[in-house]
Amino acid sequence: MVSRFLLLASAVLLFTLNSIIYADERDEARAQVEFGISVARAGLWQEAIYRWERASKIDPAYASAWNNLGIAYEREGFFNEALEAYETALDLEPDNLMIQQNYDLFREIHDRLDESFR
Repeated sequence: MVSRFLLLASAVLLFTLNSIIYADERDEARAQVEFGISVARAGLWQEAIYRWERASKIDPAYASAWNNLGIAYEREGFFNEALEAYETALDLEPDNLMIQQNYDLFREIHDRLDESFR
C-alpha cells in the first residue's frame, strides 16, 4: 500500500515538474515571438527571423513561431524555408485559420511564380 502511494506521488510530481518546464519554455518562446513582431514592424526582418528561429527551437510545438517564420522567410525571399515553416505551423495547428490563410496565399503566389519561370 505504501509503495503504491509512493509510486502515485512520484508520478504526480513528475507530471507537475514537466508542466512547469513546458510553461517556462512556452513563456520564453512567446517572449521571443513578441519581440520578433516588434522588430519586424520596425523593418528589422533579419532580427525578427533570428527571434522566431529561437522561439521555434525553444518550443518546437509553438505554431505561431513557425507561422511568423514563414512570413519573414517569404518576405526575405527564402521561399523553400517559408514553405517548410508554414507546413510545420499547419502540422501543429491544422485548424488555425490564420496559418491556413497565410499558407494558401503563399502557395498561390509561389505557384504562379514557378509557372512563369517555366
